Amino acid sequence: MLHTPHTPTPRPRAWSRRRFRAAALLASAVSVCLVAASAPPTPLGVGDRLFPHLGNPGYDVTAYDLSFTYSGDNSEPLKAVTTIDARTTADLDRVNLDFAHGKVDSVEVDGEPAGFAMAGEDLVVTPEDSLDEGDRTRITVRHSSDPVYAEDRQGGWVRTADGLAMANQADVAHLVFPCNDHPSDKARFTISVTAPDGLTAVANGLPTDVDQAGGATTWTYRTQHPMATELAQVSIGRSTVLHRTGPHGLPVRDVVPTKHRAALEPWLAKTPDQIAWMENKVGRYPFETYGLLMADATTGFELETQTLSLFERELFTEPAYPAWYVESIMVHELAHQWFGNSVSPGTWSDLWLNEGHATWYEALYAEETADRPMAARMKAAYGASDRWRTAGGPPAAPKPPKNGSKTGIFRSNVYDGAALVLYALRQEIGRPAFEGLERAWVTRHRDGTATTADFVRLASEISGRDLGDFFRGWLYGEKTPPMPGHPDWKPTATDQAPAAATGKAHGE
Repeated sequence: MLHTPHTPTPRPRAWSRRRFRAAALLASAVSVCLVAASAPPTPLGVGDRLFPHLGNPGYDVTAYDLSFTYSGDNSEPLKAVTTIDARTTADLDRVNLDFAHGKVDSVEVDGEPAGFAMAGEDLVVTPEDSLDEGDRTRITVRHSSDPVYAEDRQGGWVRTADGLAMANQADVAHLVFPCNDHPSDKARFTISVTAPDGLTAVANGLPTDVDQAGGATTWTYRTQHPMATELAQVSIGRSTVLHRTGPHGLPVRDVVPTKHRAALEPWLAKTPDQIAWMENKVGRYPFETYGLLMADATTGFELETQTLSLFERELFTEPAYPAWYVESIMVHELAHQWFGNSVSPGTWSDLWLNEGHATWYEALYAEETADRPMAARMKAAYGASDRWRTAGGPPAAPKPPKNGSKTGIFRSNVYDGAALVLYALRQEIGRPAFEGLERAWVTRHRDGTATTADFVRLASEISGRDLGDFFRGWLYGEKTPPMPGHPDWKPTATDQAPAAATGKAHGE
């Protein structure tokens, strides 16, 4: 069930027994608990190989309710309230949330004031009474959310020409709001944004309410499916929301700068047919709505935020980009709605499953609609693959980002290098088995998370044979294995960029 911060939740029954538990403990056990509670707060993590301090153990978030108040100036902090509904998976004296780059005013746990302190990039919350495993709890944090960042640590807010948008991948949602900032802990979201009249706010999911009062408007949106924190989106600006209908009556809404509406409309009109194309490949679109957010900002990337993909406006208005290329990037972000959003990575080392598949369908779309042969692109990728593996690691074992550049994991080895793995797999097991695997993957793991091991297991099941050795070489080998069916493909001495990568960074 979704909740809002304005609706109090009855105190869980576990609280009544919790107040009497201490009296029954042995004196030595009490002493140990007191020592533990008095220990200084420390940052925790779920042990992700690439981001060791990201996420937190001991609880599972079921819902977020985010409330932002925007002043109209995108250089000023927003007032915010984050409410987290969670179920504990262990006994907890403290709850660690990922949060940094904001000022915390107060924290409540189940309606009662709680202690809090910062430790690294964690907000460590100490409730009045400890939490038992299996409890359902609600944490409310009143805080600021600052859209201005130091140059060496870009955050989730993107400052546009007329407001704000959001880009939280890979690990910066917690610079915007307190959360369990790891894709393995997905939850439903309710997002409310209050902004001065004349501005428009849009967020993930579908609108549920619009209220006007005192020269400001509050928009509320709600997701119908769980979402990773890195996929949250909020747009605030002088925007127009355009509506059209996709396959099966799917609501398609696009958010564009009002002054560029006419120029962008021809591109936006392509989305319903692109959705139909993807559905023909992998099955029904997995969410309640889709659309494009055209931001007046220079980011260097496009981003698959759930149900509302973020794009730079200039991708569509800069004449240097060929039309087939722009359309293939649109399909890249659309494909992510299945691969990465509906089926999210269990760890960040599983990123190749997101980007490899999105790149695969980007290239397949270009082949089928613009006569850009997949084989030519994959041959070029094969030539560069050994160098990509040396620079960034094999596709399923990427090297950690360097020098604090967390987006450094988005390298060629997890884009065209990972799409090359899918091409090799199709060569190895045949097109019918490969296409069946793709459909089964997004069906079996819909609204969940999955790992590389899950993909290897399913591929072996669908193909009817053990593919462990095949995947070990292609996913973890320092050198690229021979390409099935193409013994003439060889590593090349110099870079030959894949055809679709000309002139623009891939969408993330």
